[in-house]
Amino acid sequence: MSTQPAEIVREYGPFDGTDRVAGVTHDGRHVWAATGQALVAFDPATGQEQQRLQRPCDAGTAFDGRYLYQLAEARIDKIDPATGEVLASIPAPGQGGDSGLAWAEGSLWVGQHRGRRIHQIDPETGAIRRSIESNRFVTGVTWVAGELWHGTWEDEASDIRRIDPADGTVLQCLQMPPGVGVSGLESDGAELFYAGGGGSGKVRAVRRPTRARG
Repeated sequence: MSTQPAEIVREYGPFDGTDRVAGVTHDGRHVWAATGQALVAFDPATGQEQQRLQRPCDAGTAFDGRYLYQLAEARIDKIDPATGEVLASIPAPGQGGDSGLAWAEGSLWVGQHRGRRIHQIDPETGAIRRSIESNRFVTGVTWVAGELWHGTWEDEASDIRRIDPADGTVLQCLQMPPGVGVSGLESDGAELFYAGGGGSGKVRAVRRPTRARG
């Protein structure tokens, strides 16, 4: 396993009227932060808020190229980002113990916080297609360039790690500074991760390293 310090290149927030970030996604232009009662979209170049949707959003967030998916207690809402309308809802596999959320390969990938696993689920029904074990509490989840990464936050320590999607083996680890947690995670599809900062109310841009050997 390759381990190195996480390189935080920028911080955003806190955003007006919010004091936490529970989930993060990226729609190709904006970063969306789930703040509990509202999804806040901001421009990553300027940090300026661009849009706000008043929707329950207490955990992970994902984007499939057209729609947002949002964990809200024991369900996942499919949301039109233009209007905030909830188009459909499915049961969340952890029944409220869910954390991160990502879209990849036609599936939703749902982190189980204290369950220490990631479920691949059917986005139409919520049926679990398979599960991947982790050895730490799972927070955010993201896929980028065929790599599965997830955030952890346990015993006041946090990291962003790449795991083998076949068996959960940790392949690479980016250690966050002491006291800096990861509550949601998304890639911009290029060189950055966006990591939610929990009760700090911030989103942090973290550089994604080139693929490690081994």
